[in-house]
Amino acid sequence: MYPTTPDGRYFVVKGKLWRCTNPSLNEVDRQRAVDKLMAARRAVKAAIASGDDEQLSAARACVQKAKETLGERGPVWWDDGSPDFNRKQVANTPYSDWYLALQRC
Repeated sequence: MYPTTPDGRYFVVKGKLWRCTNPSLNEVDRQRAVDKLMAARRAVKAAIASGDDEQLSAARACVQKAKETLGERGPVWWDDGSPDFNRKQVANTPYSDWYLALQRC
């Protein structure tokens, strides 16, 4: 649905890079983290609706933790020393030529 960089590290939405889930996670651990992420997102929605700032802060921390478990935030899951371009505009990264070539097709 969204283009994924040739190295499999990011997908692109509206010109912005988003880090992919760590492909070395086994399916059980990945699904457990996804389930926790979805629950945390529901908790964020509920906290916003209730206006409870403490509840919102706690729910957002749970989202962060789940995303770190998935490898989408926090330390990168690759080990070749390449920098992290998560949440950067693709045009401002080494992936810009690749992305421009996709746009031409």
